[in-house]
Amino acid sequence: MPEILLIRHGKTAGNLEHRYVGCCTDEPLCEEGRRELAGKQMPAVERLFVSPMKRCTETAELLWPEHPPLQIVPNLRETDFGDFENKNYEELSGNPDYQAWVDSGGTLPFPNGEATDFFRSRCCHAFEQIVEALPEAARVGIVAHGGTIMAILERFGYPEMNYFDYQVKNGCGYLLTPVEGTKRWNYRYLP
Repeated sequence: MPEILLIRHGKTAGNLEHRYVGCCTDEPLCEEGRRELAGKQMPAVERLFVSPMKRCTETAELLWPEHPPLQIVPNLRETDFGDFENKNYEELSGNPDYQAWVDSGGTLPFPNGEATDFFRSRCCHAFEQIVEALPEAARVGIVAHGGTIMAILERFGYPEMNYFDYQVKNGCGYLLTPVEGTKRWNYRYLP
């Protein structure tokens, strides 16, 4: 059976400041993020798929120093937060578009950004393409973003869970194993 290690990138300066860091802000890991990942033990992987963002490629290289070649998957990138990009709650407080988005439970499209449904579909399609190319007993790593992971697990995890139930801390993730005869995946949280 294949196994997939689905890992969120390490911390960035924007994460520390609680900013909406999407696909338009290509920031590297901060020193704290690098320090937290240094020496963290991950099982060996045969293939390693990553979002094209610096924070993901750096995380993959720190977690798997003897890694196989990184396979960049553009559709694993984080969402385009549009007008909210690289801003935090304090900077957006009082913005009527932001308040409408919050009141919608995060379902409205980001102003001048990506629609939620499109983002989730894009991430899930990328995941399906990775899965289709897997050898039967492979163990692979995927390093992506919190939103990407939440979108994938919302569709392929347990049906009674929702998008926000799958929030994951920086540098952490899930070990996925397939549920035979379905498109669903069992998962175990990896701190």
